[in-house]
Amino acid sequence: MAQDTPLAWRNWAGTETATAVELHSPADVTAISAAITSAADRGLTVRARGSGHSFTPAAAAHGAALDLSTWTGVVSADGADVTVRSGTTLAELNTELDRRGRAMANLGDIDAQTVSGAISTGTHGTGARLGGIATQVSALELVLANGSVVRCSATERPDLFAAARISLGALGVISTVTLRTEPAFVLAAAEQPEPLEQVLEQLDQNCADNDHFEFYWFPYGRKALTKRNNRLPAGALPRPLGPVRQFFEYEVLENGAFGALCKIGRFVPQLVRPLSKLSASVLSPRSYSDVSHKVFVTSRRVRFVESEYAIPREALAEVLAELRARVPQLADPIMFPVEVRVAARDDIWLSTAHDRDSAYIAIHQYRGMPYRDYFALFESIAASVGGRPHWGKMHTLDAEKLRALYPRFDDFARIRSEVDPDGIFRNPYTDKVLGPIT
Repeated sequence: MAQDTPLAWRNWAGTETATAVELHSPADVTAISAAITSAADRGLTVRARGSGHSFTPAAAAHGAALDLSTWTGVVSADGADVTVRSGTTLAELNTELDRRGRAMANLGDIDAQTVSGAISTGTHGTGARLGGIATQVSALELVLANGSVVRCSATERPDLFAAARISLGALGVISTVTLRTEPAFVLAAAEQPEPLEQVLEQLDQNCADNDHFEFYWFPYGRKALTKRNNRLPAGALPRPLGPVRQFFEYEVLENGAFGALCKIGRFVPQLVRPLSKLSASVLSPRSYSDVSHKVFVTSRRVRFVESEYAIPREALAEVLAELRARVPQLADPIMFPVEVRVAARDDIWLSTAHDRDSAYIAIHQYRGMPYRDYFALFESIAASVGGRPHWGKMHTLDAEKLRALYPRFDDFARIRSEVDPDGIFRNPYTDKVLGPIT
């Protein structure tokens, strides 16, 4: 077990640990380059740690670890394009953009990740006409294995750009990210419980009629919590929840009370089913509006493990029907809800939405409760429809199986062998999911 020293690393869920040989905290690109070439000269691998929010060991460093937490902030802003240093967290980015009257078109519901970590693992939000965060990248600057600093975009080294936007850190260390932003906007949020059957029947309509649509389903309940977020006209004023209600609903109910129920379920498993039904039954409607990132992002203090697969959107009903039929048969009960989101197809080589409109199904289990049989069942169901696992969430697939799921997998491998022929940026996770460098 890794100890709590600067060389040790542990992910947010506590499921992965690693101990590096050495740690660098570069303050500029020159220092990033020097750390890479020094490590390479001594036969060490190099990984940028990020914030550790992946459930996989994608960021685990066993050689030289780069801590980019001091390499943050906005470098430049040129109209819609904003260039930020790679260690900037999404929370910091949102604050900086808001100060400049700008915003990201779409975000996930967690903002603890670094910008580079979020795009490198394929972090996404929801919206049938929108892609993940990586689709909002217009240019990247990377430091390669030989220490050189290169820039790529749709017109400058386009193959490297197609590979590097979602790369698991296997091509180099991202130093800056240029993002396409939009004028700041207000989102109206409408959240309410609805019968799951009705949600599924109206899924296409809900996805078409709303800028962002998602829902949560508790495995032993008949209702889903739906979330619809829609842009308000320019100049609209935010009408957020009052501070008392916001504290009660998000901190007391969604974190405090739900966390307490999870702890009870972990110690008394036979109570999980009634507790899950209770959680679903107390869901109540709420409507409010706020600046976009405050609606996208949700506080998550109850810790869990997670697996997520992207499936063809037309297969969603089939996959959920199979889950609904088989999850109640599992020996170990499930405490956490299932989350369902959607995204538009894109052209990024290792994107889970590459060349297909996608639905994302994420399953969770409270940390410390049995999850392996549940995750294995889910993975088998997703595999039957060509599901692609989220690169930062738990799965068992290896390079051989992943190659069959990604039409441009071998193109990615070609770029990888060109920019990192000696495997400086590999770790055991990339060895498993990307295979050896050829």
